Amino acid sequence: MQVMKWSVIALAVAAGTTQMAVASSQSESKGFIEDSSFNIFNRALYHNRDFKNGAGGNTTSDGDVKGYREDFGLGIRLLAESGFTQGTVGVGVDAHSLSSIKLDTGKGRTGLGQFDRNSENQAEDTQTEVGGAIKFRVSDTVLKHGNMFVGSPVFSTDDSRILPEVATGTYLVSNEIEGLELSAGRFTALSSQVSSDRDTFKLSQGDIYGASYAFTENFSGAVHYGDFEDYHKKTYLNLNYNLALAEEQALNFDFNFYRTTDAGQELAGEIDNKIWSLAAAYSLGAHTITLAHQRSSGDTAYSYGNVDGNGTIWLANSVQISDFDRKDERSWQLRYDLDMATYGVPGLSFMTRYITGDNIDYGTGVDEGEENEFNFETKYVIQEGAAKDLSFRVRSAIYRANNSQNDNYASDMNDVRLIVEYPLSVL
Repeated sequence: MQVMKWSVIALAVAAGTTQMAVASSQSESKGFIEDSSFNIFNRALYHNRDFKNGAGGNTTSDGDVKGYREDFGLGIRLLAESGFTQGTVGVGVDAHSLSSIKLDTGKGRTGLGQFDRNSENQAEDTQTEVGGAIKFRVSDTVLKHGNMFVGSPVFSTDDSRILPEVATGTYLVSNEIEGLELSAGRFTALSSQVSSDRDTFKLSQGDIYGASYAFTENFSGAVHYGDFEDYHKKTYLNLNYNLALAEEQALNFDFNFYRTTDAGQELAGEIDNKIWSLAAAYSLGAHTITLAHQRSSGDTAYSYGNVDGNGTIWLANSVQISDFDRKDERSWQLRYDLDMATYGVPGLSFMTRYITGDNIDYGTGVDEGEENEFNFETKYVIQEGAAKDLSFRVRSAIYRANNSQNDNYASDMNDVRLIVEYPLSVL
């Protein structure tokens, strides 16, 4: 992996002299105020998870038992980003406020990752977290220090509930050479989606490095590496290729690979895993059919979320309930997407997929684990008018597994999520 990484960098440096005449982002800066923005993002999420094995599948942290969990909340994000001051070195600031409002839940029903808990172990009615970062830009390179949202394959803040995780640290992203992006960061704290604490996961230090390069208009690759002190070391590789076939027809191939090992004091336990996925998507006008295969090997299952963010699983078969990432697991996915814009209804889309996994190793004397998941999603985005970009989404999942998988990973369940999002651009 390191050889490939440095080969990509060397290639970019060799080509760098041809890019010098291109105007940089900093040279085109209009100013601190002139390039500033202020956005409000609202998300309402109703989430119901029905455990098909009854109350025995859901003993909550309240000490109560029910056959289901149910949360309904509203998240409000205020996101302010300044422009950069003019000159060789541009300076700017970003700031955010994240607030959650409990709309409905109750003792024995809560526990789906939307709300923090008070001293009586009940869901908080409201909660707010504020943060910010200072940023510097030279040419097309930006250095940011403070609180931020991160989307790296080896360190990714999760945004699957009403509020996102927030990382604290220093992050450098450089786009000096056309087609090449280099990144490096050191993070010292990570807050969860339900906590206003700066470091919910007790992250002492995590270092990440990455390089992505567009070899051609249709072929790109990326390699990333993360070293999280006393937890794990992780390498990620991606290759993506688009092949145009005919008018409104194309094929896309997407390959993802992780190699993860434990480190230092092994605070997340023993980790030794290799996992990869390969997805092939055929698109014909409004229709896309995807077939994906994913395979895990090594002494343990894939590990993430302890200190590297609960979004750090960029694999084809990581879906609504399961990630299909257990020890020695093999899984297949068949997916269908439909974009109704072709049929005169822009903004309306449908998705359905089925994933099945087997060969899961839970040790001597335990039956091989098997799991299956069916997902269906409908989304509509208003295209114009006062409510432009207001979206409505329904996500549902049916998860079923054998007894071995139920006992060691997840109970059989039906999962339904109703999501309303409304982004507002104020400035």
